[in-house]
Amino acid sequence: MPDLVSHEPATGAVLWRGETGDVDAEVAAARAGYAAWAARPVTYRIETLRRFANTVRARHDALSDRIAREVGKPLWEARAEVDGVVATVDGAVGAYAERTAQRRLDSPMGTRAALRHKPHGVLAAITPFCNPALIPAGHLLPALVAGNAVVLKPSPHAPAVAELLVDCLLTAGVPEGCVRLVPGGAAEGKALAGHRGVDGVLFTGSAKAGVSLHRQFADRPNKLLALEMGGNNPLVVWDTPDLHAAALIILQSAFANAGQSCTAARRLIVAEDAAAPLLEQLLKLLARVIVGAPDDEPQPFMGPVIGNDAAEALTEGFLALLMRGGRPLRHLERPVPGRPFLQPALIDVTAIAERPDAEMFGPILQIIRVPDFDAAIAEANATRFGLSASLLSQTPALYDRFWAGSRAGMVNWNRTTHAPGIRAPLGGLGWSGNARPGGWYAADNCAYPVVSNEADAARASVGVGLRDG
Repeated sequence: MPDLVSHEPATGAVLWRGETGDVDAEVAAARAGYAAWAARPVTYRIETLRRFANTVRARHDALSDRIAREVGKPLWEARAEVDGVVATVDGAVGAYAERTAQRRLDSPMGTRAALRHKPHGVLAAITPFCNPALIPAGHLLPALVAGNAVVLKPSPHAPAVAELLVDCLLTAGVPEGCVRLVPGGAAEGKALAGHRGVDGVLFTGSAKAGVSLHRQFADRPNKLLALEMGGNNPLVVWDTPDLHAAALIILQSAFANAGQSCTAARRLIVAEDAAAPLLEQLLKLLARVIVGAPDDEPQPFMGPVIGNDAAEALTEGFLALLMRGGRPLRHLERPVPGRPFLQPALIDVTAIAERPDAEMFGPILQIIRVPDFDAAIAEANATRFGLSASLLSQTPALYDRFWAGSRAGMVNWNRTTHAPGIRAPLGGLGWSGNARPGGWYAADNCAYPVVSNEADAARASVGVGLRDG
């Protein structure tokens, strides 16, 4: 009987069955395969990743379908994710060239100084379900182009997507020893992270799991740990006349991917005297949102959340806000009994004195009304997280104040709270990361700098401190 089973959230049907991965065996295979891959010229590794991009293009429909079915994304959103995987190849190659390029340095007369980079060896990539192809690609591709071998431990909710992604890499010519797959749950993730054969861990996931990894590495300073965690992200709306455009940006920020994104807006901060017309516009828009299965027609804007356990936890979280004094503007309803579809919800939490500082990973947006812009910035920063923040405003001076005063790794203006693109770093402060951002800066986590002082022959002299010979 297989150890692992993956179900389609929209239907409950079994999509994939498989065995839990053998951490020791996969790490051993990666250690055996790493050296030959690292010895290849970088041009060879880049060409291999270019073939991977072509392989993904050829399997675009199959990979999109698997993403949509396994995690419940609407098909249009799954296709956009596959496009992102292809684009990540160019991002990984460009970032490696820019961030880790060989350089000549200034040096004393008669010598040379050089800066070059080496791969770490074997890296573990531990990834979540929310973008089950794009997030693994964001770890795998920079690691591979730098010359590492990688062992991927995907979310237990998304082993089928990970399996197909790894097969695309192998088909493109990445050696079997250099990309390994460990399906499993928390136990396998912990064992992989702590394995003595692993030189570093690239992690994207919840703050709870990230903090656990940080503790696990407390006595392992020799091992790299790059954490990309979640956020309780603020979206501030202030002095913006186009309320329809603002509502659309709020919708995309808070409810794309059913709110299951680390960069999703969790808190909407608005002026007390301007909240009513904005919320009226937003509620009209939310009433039009289609929630449905990935292949429904017309295409839904939102699919289900990842499973019934997640839907029930979100429902309990919404009810807890109600019990604390939150005022519901739109309830978190489950339109399909027994399945994890959720209608997007709004709740005004202004009256709650001590608001829970938690990442509610789903389609719940909390409204906070404040009297002035200084209070808006203070409210935006009232979190232990610090991933993303965005301001919708027509006043450049307000954005200058917001940018200067915000405590977040991404600060956007008149855009969603989501990441700006492949040529930018992706990371945050506080409980959102450990100052090792991914995205364009993932190259920094995949190779370490080696500086060399060089001369063609040994020459030396000592002018002081020696007796005459």
